[in-house]
Formats: sequence, structure tokens, C-alpha cells
Amino acid sequence: MKKLEGKVAVVTGGNSGIGFSIAKMFSDHGAKVVIFGRDAESLKDADIALAGESMFIKGDACSQEDLETLFRKTRNHFGTIDIVVANAGGAIMQPFLEVTEEDFIYQSDVNFKGVFFTLQKAAPCMNDSGAAIIVSSSANCRAVPGMSVYGSAKAAVRALARTLTQELAPRKIRVNVLTPDPVMTAAYSRTGLSEEEIGDFQALQASQIPLKRIGQPDEIAAAALFLASSDSSFVAGAELVTDGGMTQI
Repeated sequence: MKKLEGKVAVVTGGNSGIGFSIAKMFSDHGAKVVIFGRDAESLKDADIALAGESMFIKGDACSQEDLETLFRKTRNHFGTIDIVVANAGGAIMQPFLEVTEEDFIYQSDVNFKGVFFTLQKAAPCMNDSGAAIIVSSSANCRAVPGMSVYGSAKAAVRALARTLTQELAPRKIRVNVLTPDPVMTAAYSRTGLSEEEIGDFQALQASQIPLKRIGQPDEIAAAALFLASSDSSFVAGAELVTDGGMTQI
């Protein structure tokens, strides 16, 4: 049974990694999907790979102008918006004492400011009883050396979800947080680590997980499908942690 038949979903950072897997899962379940990201070529490739009706819009989640364009074009094309996934983000691993102001601003912008204004611009365009999903990280609730800025920003979006749950409750828009970690995506290559360091880091992560493995993007997408569908109709302000039990021990 298709769980999102007739729904319209917007996924920021939907051109790769977890975002693409979520977009594809939604498309496979009948949603019309709009993918938003900064790289035109990967956006085109992702759009072609989706099964159902879809479109891509190039832009930066840190730009309020681009976000306004995203939601205006989506409403003009599809007439409605039911689901928004604020997924765009990224981590740079740096020791606390080496973080520059420029580094701080970049990571804060992409991981918190972008999410904040994605939802602020989306909310007026969304249908009542819609669903908003913020993609966070287990770094929001545990100590991860080298991720002081990233973890702080991800904790901020967790707090944001609680506030928005209250503020958007009159319209019955459910805001929830999806917290995956670790997941086998190309994001590892953007951490600034060498291939050898990435391999060592992944092995360390797997050893700390009760299930003794790193998650797959499709597993995270299945959790997002739950939060987007009527299966989670009484779930609001919650955090769904998909980390193989890592943060529970």
C-alpha cells in the first residue's frame, strides 16, 4: 500500500545521501516530490531516478530568497505542500580550539539557520495537518570530539522542534525530529578526514553500536516515511532515533 498517495513533499538536500533516499522512498509511496539542493547536476540525476512525478529546484537552504522561491514554485506547480523534510546540513570535524569564526558561522548557518528558515518559509504554504521532519544527528545528545559546532547546531534544531510543535499545533502541523547516525553515505568524504581516517572512524563507530554495523540510507528513509505518513498521526514534537542503539548504552 502506498502511504503518501497524492501528497506533495519537499526535501531539502534531496539530491544525495539520506535526503535522496528519503525523496525516493516518498516517491515510491506515491508522493509528488520536490528536491532542493545546490548542485544542479546531482539534482537532475536525482530527479531522473525518482519513480513518480517530481521536480528539482536549485538553491541554498541558507538563503531566505532561495527558500521563498522554493516554496512559491512548489505551490504554483503542485498547488499544495503536505510534507517538508529539512535535511540539508553538513559536518566538519575540528578540535574545539581550532574552530575559527568563519567555521562557526558556516556550520551554524547550514545546520541551524537553514533549518529554521526552511520551516519558517514553509509553514505558511503548508496544508493544515501537514508534517515537518527535521533531520538531526546523535551528536545533539552525546559528546563527539571534533563536532562541537555541529553537535550544538543539531541540539538547537531539536529544541526548535519542541517550540514549533506548540506554535503550529493550532494548524495540526506535526513537527518531529529524525536522528540518524551513523549512516553509510558520501558525507564521510566531506568531513575533511583522509580515506584511512574515515575507515578507522567507521570501524570505531560500528564497534560502539549494539547492532555492530553502520546504518543504510534506506533504513533512515523508512523512518522518515513513518513520520510523514498517517501512521504517526499522534506523534508530535518527538525525536525518532535511528542509530542501532548507539545512544542508548
